[in-house]
Amino acid sequence: MTRRRLDIPAGRVDLSHGAGGRAMAQLIADVFHAEFGNEYLAQGNDQAAFDVPGGRMVMTTDGYVVSPLFFPGGDIGSLAVHGTINDIAMSGARPLHLTASFFLEEGFPLADLARIAASMGRASREAGVPIVAGDTKVVERGKADGVFICTAGIGIVPPGLFLSGNRARPGDAVLLSGPIGDHGVAIMSCRENLSFATAILSDSAPLHGLVAAMVARAGAGLRLMRDPTRGGVAATLNEVAQQSGVGIMLAENSIPVRPEVAAACELLGLDPLNVANEGRLVAIAAPDAAAPLLEAMRAHPLGGAAVRIGEVVEDADRFVQMTTAFGGGRIVDWLAGEQLPRIC
Repeated sequence: MTRRRLDIPAGRVDLSHGAGGRAMAQLIADVFHAEFGNEYLAQGNDQAAFDVPGGRMVMTTDGYVVSPLFFPGGDIGSLAVHGTINDIAMSGARPLHLTASFFLEEGFPLADLARIAASMGRASREAGVPIVAGDTKVVERGKADGVFICTAGIGIVPPGLFLSGNRARPGDAVLLSGPIGDHGVAIMSCRENLSFATAILSDSAPLHGLVAAMVARAGAGLRLMRDPTRGGVAATLNEVAQQSGVGIMLAENSIPVRPEVAAACELLGLDPLNVANEGRLVAIAAPDAAAPLLEAMRAHPLGGAAVRIGEVVEDADRFVQMTTAFGGGRIVDWLAGEQLPRIC
């Protein structure tokens, strides 16, 4: 007998979809396997077994609770794929596989779940990093907020490459792959129903291709890489300064911010340096590696606007400072909490 597919356009998640029975199996088959399908998922096991190439293995895990679920330039599904890949890539690793767990609220529209799964599957295929295992849980109405996603990812670091937040040295260059603040402002514009003459889109993107180009060109000169998500560039560089026991000096005029993003930040009372990004990276490199790295970055579609924004300096106080556009100076501090909650 032919199995009846879920009525996705009209249906909603109910508690039976998380109970481990026929309804749950049907949800997984019709929504997730249909979009994520690959040789590992087809085996139907509770785990995925695979061979890995030689090298050091890296692993990461992350959770996604972004609000709203759909935003200009992306959604929680593609964001979960991109964010997990980027955490792996910042070690210089080649991402291999992802896993995904879904926490669904009773009553969540199946059509929205299918849209998220389709976006997530498309992002995974385009990045060449399959989702090989997962899990689904359903909670009572009012006990969640539609859908949360928890991911894990693994990758392999090329032999001889060691990137870490404690490796910055005075004289090193601070590089940025492109304009900042796009993701956070795109989210906030949705929440506040703001409209601008030019659409502000999230920069959400997988950065492993850009990282591979950088490693191939001047990997030996790389000290570390970070993706400046929650807390933005300010939090990222303050973390590095603390880990490495150094100071960092930035030049405001060299930090790219799109005019529409700068205008939105001014309207909302936000500092672009504190706003989240989901498709940008900060790299710190030895002085002689800065030029070839910038050349490699600018040759890649996700690094075409890459710039040098500052340098590492000696500073026992481990401050991040900035020369302003007016010739003055200020401390670039990190926030005590989140400027924009539920940004990823």
